Amino acid sequence: MNDAKPAVVYEGEHLVFVKSPSWEWVERRRAPHATFVFALTEADELLVTEEYCDPVRARVLSLPAGVVGDERPESPEEAARRELREETGYAAGKLEKLAEGPTSSGVSSEIATMFRARGVRREGPPRGEERGRILLHVVPRVEVPDWLSREERKGKLVDPKLWAALFLASR
Repeated sequence: MNDAKPAVVYEGEHLVFVKSPSWEWVERRRAPHATFVFALTEADELLVTEEYCDPVRARVLSLPAGVVGDERPESPEEAARRELREETGYAAGKLEKLAEGPTSSGVSSEIATMFRARGVRREGPPRGEERGRILLHVVPRVEVPDWLSREERKGKLVDPKLWAALFLASR
């Protein structure tokens, strides 16, 4: 382990690029933590988001997700509830922590907390900047693996955290 202090190479609007003697990575400017929500409706349907992501130049299927505390101080649980409502128009009943750890430790310092939301109910349309940019799919949980495979064949990318959440939620 090297004790040399990492140097900031570049600061963008949202990210800081950092370099140490042995590696380089990015950090979020305002909030180093993210949250993901494995949200199930009362009918056992999974809420899956779809949006175009510039870094991979493709449509990506994922769980409702977002940054913790980028606009005001909040806990990962508060952020999970907020992001679920903003991206899907659904509200969570009970939240249960499934996992926490780095999202891409070779490239980013971001840590994420994954929650399972039960008792999810529709409260209205998505709101905030996500409205119109994020598509929502409500998929019966038993059909999710086959549905995701079909969507991959159509050229969409599936965030591996979605696959991980399926496994963790089944335990």
